[in-house]
Parts: sequence; structure tokens; C-alpha cells
Amino acid sequence: MKTASRKIVFALAAALLCAGAAPGSGPATGQPAPRFALPVAGSTKTVSLGNELAGHRLTVVIFIATRCPYSNAYNARMEAIANDYAPRGVGVLGVNSNVTESPAEVVAHAKTHGLTFPILKDENSAVANLYGAAKTPEAYVIDASGALRYHGRIDENFEDASAVASPDLKNALDALLAGKPVARAETKAFGCTIKRP
Repeated sequence: MKTASRKIVFALAAALLCAGAAPGSGPATGQPAPRFALPVAGSTKTVSLGNELAGHRLTVVIFIATRCPYSNAYNARMEAIANDYAPRGVGVLGVNSNVTESPAEVVAHAKTHGLTFPILKDENSAVANLYGAAKTPEAYVIDASGALRYHGRIDENFEDASAVASPDLKNALDALLAGKPVARAETKAFGCTIKRP
């Protein structure tokens, strides 16, 4: 009963939150990822993708939201990935491209949910448009040369982290860190639609 109720709540929330303009087409895996520089939400600091690539073996860019139940279901998992993979040379950036969510809201949300990786504010959804990002959460893995190596979901089970059968983002990171090709370089992201201008 509890699972059924949760599914109903997610379905209703998704129906309310999934209106928005369609994204453009982004880069294919193996192609250069668009470079960008964005402010850290609620700060005067700017983070550039170029600097992140220079300082990491891999950089993960995840489009996230404050109000999307799907994105929120992954808060702990995103934080765990950032912490677990940092010693292996992986950087994680969150990007909030929703015009309906203010920088102050993004800062408060990160504090409430214990998100310590940088969360950047994409005020006019320009970076989301460059990447063709459509959903929150939606992940991109970029290697040190700037090539996109993975694009898609974090995993297949937003409801129960302990029951994940296909940890796609982790699988991609593990393969790349081992110098191997990613078995599934493209998966279908799911969640709430990014709210563009």
C-alpha cells in the first residue's frame, strides 16, 4: 500500500511539474561537450567546465531541480557519487536550469539536503539548451579531453536505492576510470521537464 501511495504521489507531482519547452539536440557521445561558465548558486564565484576538465580525470554534469520529486529522490545518491568518486579524480557539478527556481531556493535546497558539490545556476537555460538536456535528473560524463562519454539516467530505480539493478552512471564512471569503453553510453533519462523561459 505504501509503495502504491508513493507511486500516486510521484505521478501527480510529475504531471504538475512536467510542462515545459522541448530541448534542442545536444552532443552525441564521443563528441566534444559544450564548454560553459556559470555562477555557483547564491555566490559570486563562477565555475568553468574547462577548469573542471583540467583538474579531473572525469567530470559529471547533472541537471537537477529543487522541486522535482524524481530529482529529489536522487539527492543522497548524487552526493554519494560525488564523495565516493572524488578520490579517483572525478568532479561533480549540479546545474539548475529551471527558470521557476531562484538561486536562493537552490542554495536553501542544497543546504537542506546536504548537497556539497557545486550547484550552478543556469538562469536562462542556455547550458541546458547546449546539452539538449530535457529532464531532472539528467547526467553527462565528460573526460579530460572534453569528450562526452556518457549521457542519461543515474540508474533505473528512483524509488529504492537499495534495489537498483542497473547503476548506469556508476558503471560508466567505473569503466572509464579503468580505461575501458562504456557498455551503455546512452540511457534514457527520466524525471521532470526542465522549465525553460
